[in-house]
Amino acid sequence: MEPDLFTAAAEDRQEKDPSSSPLAVRMRPRVLDEVVGQQHLLKPGSPLRRLVEGSGGPAGASSVILWGPPGTGKTTLAYVVSKATNKRFVELSAITAGVKEVRAVIESARRATGGFGKETVLFLDEIHRFSKAQQDSLLPAVENRWVTLIAATTENPYFSIISPLLSRSLLLTLESLTDDDLRDLLRRALTDERGLGGAVTLPEDAEAHLLRIAGGDARRALTALEAAAGAAIATGEAKITLETLEATVDRAAVKYDRDGDQHYDVASALIKSIRGSDVDAALHYLARMIEAGEDPRFIARRLMISASEDIGLADPTALPTAVAAAQAVAMIGFPEAALTLSHATIALALAPKSNAATLAISAAQDDVRRGLAGPVPAHLRDGHYKGAAKLGHAQGYVYPHDVQGGIAAQQYAPDAVRDRQYYTPTRYGAEARYADVVERVRERLGRSGESAESS
Repeated sequence: MEPDLFTAAAEDRQEKDPSSSPLAVRMRPRVLDEVVGQQHLLKPGSPLRRLVEGSGGPAGASSVILWGPPGTGKTTLAYVVSKATNKRFVELSAITAGVKEVRAVIESARRATGGFGKETVLFLDEIHRFSKAQQDSLLPAVENRWVTLIAATTENPYFSIISPLLSRSLLLTLESLTDDDLRDLLRRALTDERGLGGAVTLPEDAEAHLLRIAGGDARRALTALEAAAGAAIATGEAKITLETLEATVDRAAVKYDRDGDQHYDVASALIKSIRGSDVDAALHYLARMIEAGEDPRFIARRLMISASEDIGLADPTALPTAVAAAQAVAMIGFPEAALTLSHATIALALAPKSNAATLAISAAQDDVRRGLAGPVPAHLRDGHYKGAAKLGHAQGYVYPHDVQGGIAAQQYAPDAVRDRQYYTPTRYGAEARYADVVERVRERLGRSGESAESS
């Protein structure tokens, strides 16, 4: 790394007085073995291992783009590389740097490579903040390996990073840290001399609340721990109580076990409130799940199920809304994902309701399980292979597009369920239109059979 005068002075101060740095900085891993989580990226021979170990030769270490939510270790991994590698390490932030600074680093790297055979690693944080032109300035250096780029982003790189740069780099996806990962990190910070050095302890209930607050973010966990420890020490307490932690972070401990009964009780209450069209109750349960540190992807999955189970064709936009919410949640994460989940929850709660699609597939499955299946009618079977015609397959099939109205009056279901009717649309919302359509279609097909529910 090539610090300026002010950076050097700050680092010197941190070395002389470690407590002047935030706990999250002091506890930053120095070697890969101290890194918690992301083990899928740290296997032998992985790009990051090769960067740290200085692997070279004809298959030297590649430039990498680290993509993941805040607090998952993107800057930490770059820091470990900077400490472990013998290469020059230069750090820039896209928030403050521009093309001028990037070109200066690249020119310096070319001189170092040509004059001293010294390779350069460039860590570029928040790369998604660079414009297309600014990202273009990196291409020659990455392509010719004048620098090995480590770029970090919280935004989807397929939308925020130009394709030429993506194609010249390896995209490594970081995952939110698990509770076990964060627990190891917190306990290390409590006892390590770089951290709190055993000055306070963290009881189990306070630790559980801290894990909920963190939401998979190591930086958030350590920041909250440091604040709570400072409050405890200031009042002469030997441990960080739940009350101290709540007062420090201004966030009440939601009595909610993500792995226990309440996890399912609250999730059930959310869906039943949506089904009952009580938007306010639904938002209450959504808020409880968010504040308890629930995985936003779990919430989004439940909303997608609700859209089909309880709304269906009464509002055909419900499922696309829920799916879009799930995709957005996966891309942005908390805290902003709360807005998206609220959007979807309100839309589903206020949508007209129908469980006709749910009942239809359930009735069809029941018939199949009872053995009401039978062979596919011959005229519907595949007729594309040699010899199919001799078997009578596809013979007599009427192509609906050749018939006026686009509906061919022919048998589609097997004999065993020829007259069964599984779908019984409601007259709620948009499904009223489908009710009229299905009535006309069945009449055209000569289907006036029995409802599966009545048998």
